Amino acid sequence: MRTISTPAAPAAIGPYSQAKISGNHLFTAGQIPLVPETMEMVTGPIEAQTEQVLKNLSAVLADAGTSWDRVVKTTVFLTDLGDFAAFNAVYEKVLGSAKPARSTIQVAALPRGAKVEIELIAEV
Repeated sequence: MRTISTPAAPAAIGPYSQAKISGNHLFTAGQIPLVPETMEMVTGPIEAQTEQVLKNLSAVLADAGTSWDRVVKTTVFLTDLGDFAAFNAVYEKVLGSAKPARSTIQVAALPRGAKVEIELIAEV
């Protein structure tokens, strides 16, 4: 098993890793819209927060030597399913032709007041 830790994504804010590779699969921790260089939250609309989360996950994927086209499954946590359409527009723009399986769940709250958190499983 190998631990992924890249400065291009936010450092873990608790006792966990950004991601782990086990066999030929990458398992990421949930990413919220933290800017890696400052560890400050991106505030504002769901679109801006989603862009930052996907940028963070892209950095983890790159460090693991994989990409969005090898993502098998994403799990999305939103604090308001009313944001689903706006979230989905950004998600589709970033992922392009990659269409992993996905679950989207509304939750009561996320760390640091985030509106969105995403975790994923990918092949490496």
